[in-house]
Amino acid sequence: MKIIHISAECYPVAKVGGLADVVGALPKYLNNSGVYSQVFMPFYDNKFTKTNHFDTIYSSEVFLGETTYKFNILVLQDSTLDFDVFFVDIPDLLFKDYVYSYEDTERFLAFQIATLDWLLTWHDYPDVIHCHDHHTGLIPFMLQESFKYEDFRHIPSILTIHNAQYQGWFPHDKVHLIPAFNFDNVGLLDWGGTINPLAAAIKCAWRVSTVSPTYMEELKKNANGLESLLSAEGAKCSGILNGIDTDVWNPETDEFLIENYTINTVNKGAKANKKHLCDAFNLDENKPLFAFIGRLVHQKGTDLFPEIFKNALKNNDLNILLLGSGDPYLEDSLNALKTEFEGNYNTYIGYDEKLSHIIYAGADFLLMPSRVEPCGLNQMYSLRYGTIPIVTKIGGLKDTVIDIEETNGFGFCHDTTNVAEINETINRAVKLYSTPSKYKKLRTQIMTIDHSWHASAQQYINLYNSIN
Repeated sequence: MKIIHISAECYPVAKVGGLADVVGALPKYLNNSGVYSQVFMPFYDNKFTKTNHFDTIYSSEVFLGETTYKFNILVLQDSTLDFDVFFVDIPDLLFKDYVYSYEDTERFLAFQIATLDWLLTWHDYPDVIHCHDHHTGLIPFMLQESFKYEDFRHIPSILTIHNAQYQGWFPHDKVHLIPAFNFDNVGLLDWGGTINPLAAAIKCAWRVSTVSPTYMEELKKNANGLESLLSAEGAKCSGILNGIDTDVWNPETDEFLIENYTINTVNKGAKANKKHLCDAFNLDENKPLFAFIGRLVHQKGTDLFPEIFKNALKNNDLNILLLGSGDPYLEDSLNALKTEFEGNYNTYIGYDEKLSHIIYAGADFLLMPSRVEPCGLNQMYSLRYGTIPIVTKIGGLKDTVIDIEETNGFGFCHDTTNVAEINETINRAVKLYSTPSKYKKLRTQIMTIDHSWHASAQQYINLYNSIN
């Protein structure tokens, strides 16, 4: 069986969020299970493309309405990845130093058309085309409706929704950019009066998956306007929990860490990484260290952090370290706290992959007070590294973390994203930390939890087999 994944992101090539981690891991585990998997993605102007060499294996033109763009298909000369990646190079549109912008309609539509145009030249078509998020959401529609892709009508398509809040809307006056189709079926593109690529994919894909079972159920009640559509299409929808790449995320071999460790040496190894963090950010290594890694946006609940952090730092003897970026006003507000709580609080505004790994290894608790979290990978990384997650009971967080006060519990959960509940949960975590024997026992317990891709990849294989 041959599967192609089409995505705007793929780790380690280009990463904005969890989408990259999934597309950078799932094909590897599928290949290991005997299911041949490849990735198609845009060719960006970034560190990865600047530090690697590529061969051009195909060149042509893509037509976007009345405009013609040259494009190439590139492959890595010396690939160290565990799966084939084909890069769609459209210099005028995609070769940018960013992945997303406010003018992405033409960029990603051209990417999707160029991908399908090249597939038409193949002698051996894929068995399944797996699309990820709205950036590839028009592919199921074009496979089904566009005249030029009639040869693909028999190929099953799958859409995986990583985040339904973003849907790729654009006005109907751009419908002419889509390769010609029977206009009687234009309604398949519409949702709420605009062309909605995510909605079109939900309508046209043979199967729809989300990245956790709970998120699938939540979307039927809160999907940024797609609730009724997902309910109506419920028979072809399922939730498959993401896994993590346990080769990349392995405290025993992680090259980013100050000191590597196993489940038997976690106390010593984590302590060394914590000391490094505390020395670098002027914190006290003897106090519990609470950390956050991620985007500073409303979805993540971070708008509440200034008040939460003030309460926590005034009422407890602890440290807080934040790694993230996003809302400029929120960045300023969080930075402003450094003066008031010097020696107990610090921030790194931006993103640093190495630092994130050290934080997973060196922090004692990881904060994830999300309002929306389709799956969440950070909590799985933290468990793998022996750092206890503090999460909201939503989406994939609910599927992967059980509160310590429940049977077989191992983390800290609060029901909703509000200041009082989150601060109370932080208080409970501080209390646990004050009993070293219990804390150390829990740390080793959570490192035994298996969130690798093995089980999840098998569920995708079952999904592919169900439509092939």
